[in-house]
Amino acid sequence: MDGEAQRAAVSWENGTLAPVDRLRSERADSPTPGLVEGTEPGAGQKSAMFVHAQSFEDLTADAEGEAHRETELDESGECAEELKVLVGEKTIEEQHNNDVSSETRSKEEDVSSETWRSHRKHVFVLSEAGKPIYTRYGTEEALSSTMGVMMALVSFVEAEKNIIRSIHADGCKVVFLTKSPLVLVGVSRTCQSDKELLRELQYIYYQIVSLLTLTQLNHIFQHKQNYDLRRLLAGSEYLTDNLLHRLDRDPGLLLSAVTCLPLPSSARDVVSSSLQTAKAKSLVFSILLAGDRLVTLVRKRDQFLHHIDLHLVFNLVGSSSSFREGEGWTPICLPKFNTAGFFHAHISYLEPASELCLILVSTDREDFFNMSDCKQRFLERLSKRSAYQALKEALKCPSYSVAQVCIPELRHFLYKSKSSGLYTSPEFPEVYQSDEEQERLMGLYQDLHSCLHHPTRPLRSFYRCSETENLLGWVTSGFELYLCFSPLGTKALAVSAVNKLLKWIRKEEDRLFILSPLTY
Repeated sequence: MDGEAQRAAVSWENGTLAPVDRLRSERADSPTPGLVEGTEPGAGQKSAMFVHAQSFEDLTADAEGEAHRETELDESGECAEELKVLVGEKTIEEQHNNDVSSETRSKEEDVSSETWRSHRKHVFVLSEAGKPIYTRYGTEEALSSTMGVMMALVSFVEAEKNIIRSIHADGCKVVFLTKSPLVLVGVSRTCQSDKELLRELQYIYYQIVSLLTLTQLNHIFQHKQNYDLRRLLAGSEYLTDNLLHRLDRDPGLLLSAVTCLPLPSSARDVVSSSLQTAKAKSLVFSILLAGDRLVTLVRKRDQFLHHIDLHLVFNLVGSSSSFREGEGWTPICLPKFNTAGFFHAHISYLEPASELCLILVSTDREDFFNMSDCKQRFLERLSKRSAYQALKEALKCPSYSVAQVCIPELRHFLYKSKSSGLYTSPEFPEVYQSDEEQERLMGLYQDLHSCLHHPTRPLRSFYRCSETENLLGWVTSGFELYLCFSPLGTKALAVSAVNKLLKWIRKEEDRLFILSPLTY
C-alpha cells in the first residue's frame, strides 16, 4: 500500500486527479452518474461519517427534539470557566494578528453614523430580559436601547399568543429567532431569504451553546433573568466574528457539508488506518484537518458527528494561532450531539509550520496525557509510511483548477453528495480573485440556494442569466449542484455541461471524497 501511495503522489495532469491504476472503473464508466441518494458521485461505499441531513432544512429542527446520546459528558460549570480563560488569553493576539482585526475595528463604530447603517448585514443577540449579549458592529452598550425595542416587539407579539418571524420594510429584512433563554435578530439588505438568514442565526446560537452548554445557559437565567451573559462570554467574541465571516465566504456552511483535501485514496486509507489504531477508551472522534479541509475522520462505532458541530470545531481551530504553540486541551460542547455537557478536545498541529491539525475528542476531562499518547502513536505509525509524504505533497496544492474539468464555459461550481455529506469545488478563477468578487459570487450561490430550497415553492432546477455570469442550480435526491458559467454561454451548453461535470466528479471521487470512513 505504501508503494501505491508513493506512486499516487504525482502532479495532476490531463485534467484528472486520480491515478489510472486507482480509478474505480465500475463506477467511473457508468454512462449516467447516479441521481438517487447513495449512487451519486462521492457517495460513501460503507457507513456514513455524519448525521444524515437533507441540506440546511435540518438546521430548523428544534434542539429539544434531538435524540438523547448515551455517551457520558462532563456537565460541570468549571469547563466553561476553563474555556473562558483559554479564549481570554488568546483575544489580544487574535485581534492584532488575524483577519478578524477588521471586525474588531468595526466594534468601535458610532452606531448613529452612516457607516454603521450602511453594513449589509447586522446580527444581534440578547437575553429574554432584553440584556444585550452580542452585536456584530458597534458596541453592546451603545445598542442597549435598540435591543430593548427588539425584545419589546417579540414580547408584544407573544402576548397575542403568536410568534414574530420577520419584518420586511424598505428593502430590509429583520429576522427573529427565539431560542430560550436567548433571542437572536438578523437585519439584512442582501438577497438572502428569511430561511437563509435563520440558518445563520442558528449557527450563532450553536456557537454560544458550544461555549457554555444549554444546561448551564438555562441554569443561569433561571436563577437571574437579567444576568449579563457577556461576563461569561468575554474574550470569545472573535469566535462569533469569525463564524459570521465564514458564513459569508465558506460554501460548506451554505451546503451543510464539508470539503476534503484532494488526496490519493491509497494515502488517505493509510492515514485513516493509522488514526484508527491510535485509539483510547474515552476517545469518540479523531479528526485530521488541513486548513479548512478535512483529511479524514474516524469515529467511535454508533456515534455520529453533525456538520454543524464539525464547522464549530473548524471555527475554533481556525480562529486562533495559539494551538500552534503546543498541545491544547479545551472543553467544547458539540450542541447537535448533546447540548447538556462538554467533551474535551486535544488540539495540536503535527508540525509547527504545517497546516495539518489533529483534534482528538474525549469524554474524560482528565484524559489529556492519554490523548497526547494517542497523537504520538499516530505520528510514529504515519511517519513510517510513504503516505505521510503523499499527504505533505497534497498540502502544496490543496485545491484544483476548474480548467481540469475541460468545460471551457465553466468558471466555478459547488457539488455536494447528500449521502456522504461532503462537497467539492475548484479554486476561484482569476475573474473572482478579489475578496469582493468572491463574496459577490457566494451571494449569487446563496440566492440560487434560496430559490431551490424555497419553503413553499422549492425548485428542482433554476437557470439565471446576467451581464457578468450565468448560473445553474440543480437539486436531486442524491446531490446538489451549483454552476457558474461565462455570460456568453447558453442554457443548452449549461445543461450539457452538467453531465460532463458529473462524469468527471465520478472519475475523480477517489481523491475528492472519503468513500470508506473508518470506526474504532
